[in-house]
Amino acid sequence: MSRVGKMPVAVPQGVEVAISAEQISVKGAQGTLVRPVHPLVTIKNDGGKLSFVPVNESADADSMSGTLRALVANMVSGVSKGFERKLNLVGVGYRAQAQGQKLNLQIGFSHPVVKDMPAGIKVECPTQTEILIKGADRQVVGQIAAEVRAIRPPEPYKGKGIRYSDEKVSLKETKKK
Repeated sequence: MSRVGKMPVAVPQGVEVAISAEQISVKGAQGTLVRPVHPLVTIKNDGGKLSFVPVNESADADSMSGTLRALVANMVSGVSKGFERKLNLVGVGYRAQAQGQKLNLQIGFSHPVVKDMPAGIKVECPTQTEILIKGADRQVVGQIAAEVRAIRPPEPYKGKGIRYSDEKVSLKETKKK
């Protein structure tokens, strides 16, 4: 059996879990997340601990129990604490502004770039060169951060562009005569 799938998921105070035959929904302070349940995995709620048991002994059922356990653990963590990604702008004149559900970027193009945020995602700009993307769904937060970074990824010679706060950009040496 999957080692990850064997570990139970603890449900903290203030988080409600509803399990049906085809989906699991987790509700907390940050919002509600719903995910379909794979038919090869059964979920049991034993007094605040969720356990994931494969239906049979096949390798597919075993791997899906570990995958579903990790996804539900992220759901529980997301609705209780939330997830965030921090991006930095590097470059002269590069700035970002959060305007409600829109992110306005001035990053060296001849026009400002406006990125709309989906429902459940909040964007903040503590300074003009920092962007904080917050939300309950880990996958959506990471996807939006990747889309914002893809607008102007760091270039390899000067390092200008949008990068993750923990990203190390290795710079290339310029051509010598």
